[in-house]
Amino acid sequence: MPLIPEEPQIHESAQGPRATPASSRTAPTPRPVPGPRPAAPPRPGRPGPARPTPPAQRATREPAVKPGPTALAPTPEPTAPAAPEASAVDAAAALPQIQLIPASSEGALDAAEEAVDLLLDSGRAPGDVLVITTGEPHPWATHELSFGDDAYWAQHDAGDDVFYADAAALPRAKARPVVVVALNGGSEEVAVAALPTALTRAGTLLVVCGDPQRINAMLGAGV
Repeated sequence: MPLIPEEPQIHESAQGPRATPASSRTAPTPRPVPGPRPAAPPRPGRPGPARPTPPAQRATREPAVKPGPTALAPTPEPTAPAAPEASAVDAAAALPQIQLIPASSEGALDAAEEAVDLLLDSGRAPGDVLVITTGEPHPWATHELSFGDDAYWAQHDAGDDVFYADAAALPRAKARPVVVVALNGGSEEVAVAALPTALTRAGTLLVVCGDPQRINAMLGAGV
């Protein structure tokens, strides 16, 4: 029986290619070790040593610009209302304040006396007040007229005290800061004519004592 040649056994310690004897190896050619590059020769025409190559600079990033607040459009100022005409303003400023004191024809004179007392107590000077009656004259006026018209109107011109006058004499009376009208009777024509005239004589305040409905009707008709 022919013999089968035995397969060579491979030991673990002999793994890999076998080492070749040093004598049979070919020594590799040594490669030159790279060294520093020689400086570039200076360019002709520029004396002096060569300028070193500047290092590469990194591009500087510009800071991101944050969006600012959006500018708001200016709010248009409201248009001022047109000023009223100077004549209308002057006329409104020239009108005195009107105060109504409800009273009957019999009690209108007493109401006027109380109004005068309140005015004097509030600091009004006696010479600032003029009292007009549409019916019977005030007792003071009757007494002073007994001495004659000249003496009576002399006290009016002096302006030192409260002056009492009849509605018929109102056109002769001078203006005073406060005029008090007592609707204590008399004809309707006299009363209606007295209120507009008293309004022109009052500087700051017109006080009317009488029936409110009658006063409003007369103010609407004559003022």
